[in-house]
Amino acid sequence: MTTAKDLILSQQIEDLLVVRNLRGMKTVQPALQPGYCMRAARMMLDCNGVVLISTGFPVKDTFETDGPLGAIALYRSMEALGSTPVLVCGNPLAKALGDDYRVHRLDVNQRESARESVTPGVQRGRAQQIIDLYQPELVMTIELPGRAEDGCYYNMRGVDISPLTICFDDVLKMANCPTVSIGDGGNEVGMGNISDALSALNIIPSVTTCDELIIADVSNWAAHGLIAMMSHWTSEDLLKDWDNRAVLEYLFQHGSVDGLTGNKTLTEDGLPCENSERLIQELRRLTGFCQDVE
Repeated sequence: MTTAKDLILSQQIEDLLVVRNLRGMKTVQPALQPGYCMRAARMMLDCNGVVLISTGFPVKDTFETDGPLGAIALYRSMEALGSTPVLVCGNPLAKALGDDYRVHRLDVNQRESARESVTPGVQRGRAQQIIDLYQPELVMTIELPGRAEDGCYYNMRGVDISPLTICFDDVLKMANCPTVSIGDGGNEVGMGNISDALSALNIIPSVTTCDELIIADVSNWAAHGLIAMMSHWTSEDLLKDWDNRAVLEYLFQHGSVDGLTGNKTLTEDGLPCENSERLIQELRRLTGFCQDVE
């Protein structure tokens, strides 16, 4: 049972995640009912079986740091709390993570659009296969391209990236379990929840919806926010041993680039690792696990 204190903490976390308003997420935040971090974290804590976590935003011929890092953070926390996480992504990310995590690889360029359609029902058939195979109790996405109204997938510059991305949208639509999505720009899976608000942004938005949408200035930060909320309820500091730089270096060694610059650097959307480290410490302070934040 949630309390007024829980809601206050959730709203503090929600505000912290969008305080910079880097891509307009603070602007669209009023479209969401307050307490979304709290509600999503409760869904996560209620999951005792398989949780599918899909990520991987393509940049050129590889993947960006924002998304996979947060997915790894969610994976480790959910596993520590007793669920069975599975990362769902396409190559080259699936290959990069496959030796160290449970990974389900999906083929890229399997879109169904007005310009290039596949046999009717094929996408739904693929989604049902994943659902039947894993029988998930929770489905999550983080920084995953979402289907636009025309059936294609676009980056923040309006470039069609459909040939490089996986199609996971129908899994959310068909899953008989809660769904949680994370995004920071409006073109990710789940952003269909706030379609009207996104009209104010200069993007081609995703229309795919979810049960709870979490927004942030950097999608990875939303993962840390959800983990902080779970820490509050479990009285276990799940962020204490998180080494953001080490995970960035791990992704760097496996071919990641910064999603904003396209450069091979230890950054997240153009921001140095120290920004995430400070945010994590502030989340730990809000949840009572860390007293001093510089």
